[in-house]
Amino acid sequence: MQKKERIRSTRLGGRILWNLIMFGFMGQVAWNVENMFFNTFLFNSVYADASQQAVDGSIGVVSAINIMVALSAATAVITTFIMGALSDRLRRRKIFISAGYLVWGVTVMVFGVITKGNTAALFQLSDPVAILTATVTIVIVMDCVMTFMGSTANDSAFNAWVTDVTDSTNRGTVEGILAIMPLAAMAVVMGLGGAISAIGYQTFFIALGVFVSLCGLIGFFSLKDSQTGQRETGGSYWKELVYGFRPSVVRENARLYLTLGAACLFNVAVQVFFPYLFIYLQHGLGLDLNELLAGLTPGLIAGLVAAVVVVVGAIIGMGKLVDRYGKKHFINLSVILFIVGLLATAFADSLMQFVVCFVPALIGYGMLMIMLNAAVRDFTPEGKVGLFQGVRMIFIVLLPMIIGPTIGNISIRFFDSVPYVNDYGIVTECPGSSMFAAAAVVSLFIFLPVYFLQKKGIDKKENS
Repeated sequence: MQKKERIRSTRLGGRILWNLIMFGFMGQVAWNVENMFFNTFLFNSVYADASQQAVDGSIGVVSAINIMVALSAATAVITTFIMGALSDRLRRRKIFISAGYLVWGVTVMVFGVITKGNTAALFQLSDPVAILTATVTIVIVMDCVMTFMGSTANDSAFNAWVTDVTDSTNRGTVEGILAIMPLAAMAVVMGLGGAISAIGYQTFFIALGVFVSLCGLIGFFSLKDSQTGQRETGGSYWKELVYGFRPSVVRENARLYLTLGAACLFNVAVQVFFPYLFIYLQHGLGLDLNELLAGLTPGLIAGLVAAVVVVVGAIIGMGKLVDRYGKKHFINLSVILFIVGLLATAFADSLMQFVVCFVPALIGYGMLMIMLNAAVRDFTPEGKVGLFQGVRMIFIVLLPMIIGPTIGNISIRFFDSVPYVNDYGIVTECPGSSMFAAAAVVSLFIFLPVYFLQKKGIDKKENS
């Protein structure tokens, strides 16, 4: 009987790890600012002190968030198609990443000057409905501009660079590291967000934008283009944009498209609740970041740090387990944990219950993100990484961010939209917990592509 050769992981160098962590973390900080605080910026700032006449006469805040998320997703996909193929054609990632992050930070800073007062002065408006509508429109348009830069730098160039510098023996570990970044970024952004009431949204956006731009400046010196993922380019650039839609390409890369299908359904489920999550925590469950931060004691801080260390170690450990034993042993369990956690969260009626109930969903989320992202990289044809970034974005960003928030919006409106009277006496609507149950229902469909993917081989070394 032939002895199986042990697969050794390719070692990642210090420079690669530094850039992986720096760009991965700061990219997630920028995306978290968009996903969490542009929404609350609309809810707590733009709409909050508007008159009841303006609120009633303009678009509803939940619908505005829905539109903003959908248009941002469309912008991200179009940008990634164009810039991903272009970075392949020019055989350059560094300039797209470094310059992209630099300008990306500037677009975040712009939100620091968007106010109804500035809008009224700029367009010479006096009607409250027109001022509110114009300000909301500016926020949505600028969100698309910011997304263009973020998708150029992060979704197309940085994501392709990660695929270039890794292989199937270390991608589970790399995805484990990258999976930590959204959680770390969320913790940092939420912590800084607790100071919003003191410093205001304007200072908050400007400060975070500076750090994102600084990351781009550092990248000019720390980042190097990989030579292993480069390819010879030829033919029409515009034909390359639709390369991933050719029926022959889909047939040849069936496992890639099945993985993308599973990732799409997973991200649809996440987007059912995520755009409304922080608003729900603030105004549905009474989360007060200022009060929370004020109540921190040295002992509690030490406990939180220890918990973070455990979570980080667990996530990296998940990635190493995936590298060692394969994805097929963990994929179904991950989906189950995600669904169970979402269902439990739907019935949580206090902040503490929410935290406890959401733990299984968080574990399932982390495991699914590690395995599906690693599988997408594994099954992406070598030398054509940039060409597939746009396809990846359709499945992972465009469809989820159009379908998910729409399902969440419908769920909120039909089942548990809660009238909310803000500090200015204005009546608006607040999301309810039914969105978590709706997300759990969507998650059930993940089993379908996973079933066929397992039959073909979810791990790259398996025969398709």
